[in-house]
Amino acid sequence: MTSHLLTSPLHDRHVALGAKMADFGGWEMPIEYPGGGVVREHAAVRDRVGLFDVSHLGKASVRGPGAAEFVNACLTNDLGRIAPGKAQYTLCCDETGGVVDDLIAYLKADDDVFLIPNAANTAEVVRRLAAAAPDGVTVENLHDRYGVIAVQGTHSDEVLQALGLPTGHDYMSFAEADWQGRPVIVCRTGYTGERGYELVPLWDDTPALWDALVEAAAAFDGLPCGLGARDTLRTEMGYPLHGNDLSLDITPVQARAGWAVGWKKAAFWGRDALLAEKQAGARRTSWGLLATGRGIPRAHCEVRSPSGEVIGGVTSGTFSPTLKQGIALALLAPSVAEGDTVVIDVRGRDLEAKVVKPPFVQVQVRGE
Repeated sequence: MTSHLLTSPLHDRHVALGAKMADFGGWEMPIEYPGGGVVREHAAVRDRVGLFDVSHLGKASVRGPGAAEFVNACLTNDLGRIAPGKAQYTLCCDETGGVVDDLIAYLKADDDVFLIPNAANTAEVVRRLAAAAPDGVTVENLHDRYGVIAVQGTHSDEVLQALGLPTGHDYMSFAEADWQGRPVIVCRTGYTGERGYELVPLWDDTPALWDALVEAAAAFDGLPCGLGARDTLRTEMGYPLHGNDLSLDITPVQARAGWAVGWKKAAFWGRDALLAEKQAGARRTSWGLLATGRGIPRAHCEVRSPSGEVIGGVTSGTFSPTLKQGIALALLAPSVAEGDTVVIDVRGRDLEAKVVKPPFVQVQVRGE
């Protein structure tokens, strides 16, 4: 692995476990661990509990008088809908309506917003916010100040309880706690569809917390999980990945992410372009594709109608360990409807698929 890649505070732990490592957003991160790989790790999360190192995710703060109001005037979702102690999925768009990044905003107070962007986009999100910030509002990149550990699955509450960490708070809310005298944010969020939490400890505190979580999860046959399983889990739920299903060329209207846009807000970046696109109707729309034959669709595969007309392309594709068949997210022409049959070109071989609305897998989340 080339040395220019950044590493998480848990890098030594992954290497010691024999993880397969790869470049993810400029970070050398674990894709899978020995002993069963992606399918075993995926099943652990769906059936029991899994732990993910996602410390490559960005962290940034926006602080100062009116910080929340400023963020609300930049990002798409309406921070006014939530109270301090809550988190919100939102989008940073450019003036064309393209998506610079999708991120989670933690509203700590009217003058304090904590952001978790994607790894590769953090610097650009921080740059845009800093350039627009009014006097008195400070935007700071805290990428290597904090780690992030996701605890996902049915037994996630018990794992956290074993460490004395808070559980049971509402979805998309967070608690500022401490573990062994060290601060840690515990948020009821995740990227798998399962009940779970994302923990944000200080960078140097992350290894000890990880070790304790691994030990606690082992009591439930829980596993450390790599980003390979994270991808299959999120695809089964139809959750977008920036760079694939959202991008500067793929707007929230096209990606069916309009629910994360505060359409009634007076201002946010890309507002005019997105309102115009919403009114006119998107030239393409995201759909799920469920393969009916044997084959695994991948990003950039062409999608055609049964008569051979090109009607779109796959943005994310994988093998679903739960369904044991190929699934994909694809941007398709407005003429396509739910239930239609389409043909995916997988390396020159035709793969028939049915057009569906995600999620592909119905998850029963305990306690909700």
